[in-house]
Amino acid sequence: MSSTEASVDKYDAVRKDLIKAFPNEDYDDGSFAPVVLRLAWHASGTYDQHKKDGGSDGATMRFKAEASDGANAGLEVARSFLEPIKAKHAWITYADLWTLAGCVAIEHMGGPHIEWTGGRRDNQVEAENPPINRLPDGALGKDHILDLFVGRMGFTVQETVALIGAHTVGRCHSNRSGFEGPWTETPTRFSNQFYKQLLNNEWVEKKWDGPRQFVDAEDGELMMLPTDMALLEQPFREYVELYAKDKQKFFDDFAAAFLKLVELGFNKRGKL
Repeated sequence: MSSTEASVDKYDAVRKDLIKAFPNEDYDDGSFAPVVLRLAWHASGTYDQHKKDGGSDGATMRFKAEASDGANAGLEVARSFLEPIKAKHAWITYADLWTLAGCVAIEHMGGPHIEWTGGRRDNQVEAENPPINRLPDGALGKDHILDLFVGRMGFTVQETVALIGAHTVGRCHSNRSGFEGPWTETPTRFSNQFYKQLLNNEWVEKKWDGPRQFVDAEDGELMMLPTDMALLEQPFREYVELYAKDKQKFFDDFAAAFLKLVELGFNKRGKL
């Protein structure tokens, strides 16, 4: 059975196993959900609307070149976490499992439901994969965000700000991305705290031997990337202010933008 032919009940069984597996007190902040969300994001964010390649179809991070892309450092944790679920539900493709798992992770952490659809295929040869170095670089600024999200992937500015709001969960690790620390005080709860922290805290450059990043001036426990700080500039800031005030608006816009993200490069072959 392929992912395209699977019934709703079969996908629901995968969802239930994911929800049972996410909590783990021995990993990070007690949950694998944030890193699985990152996997779904990065597996989809290689899309190029001009070249019509990349995206969630193919599960191309299974191959060495994309797996070893510096932007994907640490995602072997998420891929390994999902292997027992893939073994139990052998019919589902990696491309569907990774994106479904990201959507389930969002809802599991208190975020919106994503109207995910199955039917992605797995590439069988690496030659079919898109070029590497297409993912966001947190060390860069406004022009990079606009070039990548709007220019290459085809998102609006508002969708871009909503998607970066995924930083409301998870944390950076110096032995992976080089950056260090969480964005919010609730890294396993999906909320609009990222925007509130970004607007309301005073941010200063961190004094350390690592890459340029910012920490809150009060106690240095929270962090922001240069790309996060760029959201305080136009044309992004009005949406940061909107989402900081209106969590439901953020949830609605994020759900729509994330669905669009995980369907980039996916020619729907089946419908749930």
